[in-house]
Amino acid sequence: MIAASLNAIREALPSGVSLVAVSKFHPVERLMEAYHAGQRIFGENRPQELFAKVPLMPPDVQWHFIGHLQTNKLKLVLPYVTMVQSIDSLHLLDAVNRWCLDNGRVVDILLELHLGAEQTKHGLTEPEILGILAAAPMEGVRIRGLMGMATNTDDAAVVEADFERIQALFERIRTMELPGFDQLSIGMSNDWPLAVKHGATMVRIGTDIFGPREY
Repeated sequence: MIAASLNAIREALPSGVSLVAVSKFHPVERLMEAYHAGQRIFGENRPQELFAKVPLMPPDVQWHFIGHLQTNKLKLVLPYVTMVQSIDSLHLLDAVNRWCLDNGRVVDILLELHLGAEQTKHGLTEPEILGILAAAPMEGVRIRGLMGMATNTDDAAVVEADFERIQALFERIRTMELPGFDQLSIGMSNDWPLAVKHGATMVRIGTDIFGPREY
C-alpha cells in the first residue's frame, strides 16, 4: 500500500520536485516500507521522535526537521538532519548557527515565512527574511530557500493566494543570485498539486503515503 502510494505520487510529481515523506507519529516499520520502496527523505517534527528513529533506520536516510524547533532541543536534531526546514525566528536562527559552529557542523536550512491566516502558526515576516539575507553570511548554516504552510482551509483560492505570495518572495530573492538559494518547500497531502503549480521544489506529504497518523 505504501509502495503503491509512493509510486503514484512520484509519477505525478514533475522532474526536479523532491518528495519529503512526513513520517511523524508513524512507526519505524512503516518508514521501512517506504524506504524499501525507494524513499530516502523523511520529515519529522518532534525532536524526541526524530532522535528515537534515527538509529533504527538505515544510515543513508536524509532526515529533514519540519516542525517548530525549541532551542533547548537542538542536540536532539542537529547532529542527525541534513536540513532544518522550519527556521521560524531570528532567535532560532542564531541558536542553530551557534550550535553548528560549536560542534563543527554546517546544516542546510530553509527560512519559514508566516503564510497562513492562523496566528498560532510560526514564521518570519518578509522584512525579517530579507534582512537575514542582506546580512553577512553565517558560517554554521547554509540558507537554501524558503518554507511555508498555507492556511488550513478547504478554500482553494485562499491556499493558492498563500502559495502565490511565497512564490513571489522566492522569485524576488532568486534575482539576488545568492549561492545555493534554490529550494521552495510548500505543499502537503491536501494541497501539493497547487504548490507544484506555484514553483515548489519540495513537497511534504504524509497522509497520502502512510495513511492516517498513529498516535
